[in-house]
Amino acid sequence: MLTVSVARRPPAHDDPELAPRLRLAITRMARVLRQEINRTGTEPSPIMAAALVTVEQEGPLTPSELADAERIQRPTATRVVATLAAAGFVTRCPDPSDGRVSRVAITPAGRAALKRIRSRKNEYLARQLRQLDAYELAVLSQAVKILERLLA
Repeated sequence: MLTVSVARRPPAHDDPELAPRLRLAITRMARVLRQEINRTGTEPSPIMAAALVTVEQEGPLTPSELADAERIQRPTATRVVATLAAAGFVTRCPDPSDGRVSRVAITPAGRAALKRIRSRKNEYLARQLRQLDAYELAVLSQAVKILERLLA
């Protein structure tokens, strides 16, 4: 295993450029990855894909729960659910405890769409990483650990 010795720098609060540069790099990477989702025009849009991931991980959900999880308005969540249902990516089912409420669950087609999206993003990143040398890969490996810790 390659170990990387990176010279210690002052903490981020002493480097006024670190936070803005990191934010911009993460934002740009997220944008590029979102663009990788729908090269064919047949996959869900980024907002649809994000909602689909939430339904996959936390579902079945009511549209209100989906709106809260995605931090979107309830009418927007209702439109997202309608679009995902029309595409066959989710299904609506009655809530067992309250027949007036429906819950949204992911379908096999929705799982397949997410698998394609994830594969496309991973393939894109793998192509980009192949351009780096061993040192850069090791530094990125450490950066991932740090980012995961910050997000925990």
